[in-house]
Amino acid sequence: MTLSTQLITLGHYLAGEFDNRAQALAEPAWYVHLHLWQRPVPLFTEDSITLFAEQANIVNLDHPYRPRILRLRDSNTPSGSIHVQYYMFKNLEAIKGAGRKPELLKTLTTSDIELLPSCTLTINPQQITTDTWEFATSPTSDVPCCFNYQGQTYQVFLGFTARKNESHSYDKGIEPQTGKAIWGALMGSYRYIKRQDFAAELPV
Repeated sequence: MTLSTQLITLGHYLAGEFDNRAQALAEPAWYVHLHLWQRPVPLFTEDSITLFAEQANIVNLDHPYRPRILRLRDSNTPSGSIHVQYYMFKNLEAIKGAGRKPELLKTLTTSDIELLPSCTLTINPQQITTDTWEFATSPTSDVPCCFNYQGQTYQVFLGFTARKNESHSYDKGIEPQTGKAIWGALMGSYRYIKRQDFAAELPV
């Protein structure tokens, strides 16, 4: 299947190692200094670009958290939008640290991950110049993104915008009973700058 130019461009924008150093230095009371890794993985290659993502505090890079899979696909609609579907790992420890150790991803298969059916976003591409784009997400439905892990229910709000060498994350953890945001982008987006490009690892 042929992937759209917009989808390939988005994959190139998102694939890399990022940090929010400038933001954390400017507003240390509200933003911790984080590293974010988004590495291509060879899953769903028949119709998708798929990324492994995890992040870590700069003072504790050896203990990354929030490992997840993002599957990016063309929506095949006249709007030209893209869908991103999120997956979780069945065994978090087996994949922990793969942002810095990509060899852990070489044996990854679809049997290692679990679909999160309510965790899907629509991505709308907007052309800024002849060769640059901006991609912004919006919820695909009103159903909150929820999942169960070790017998406990978690709810998150997911969202991001991406430009060349820059990505803003709006991800927040939500208390399911109250709907209150309890961690993440509580005071606005985390503003990440790409420090290392992983686009060469993409299959397209």
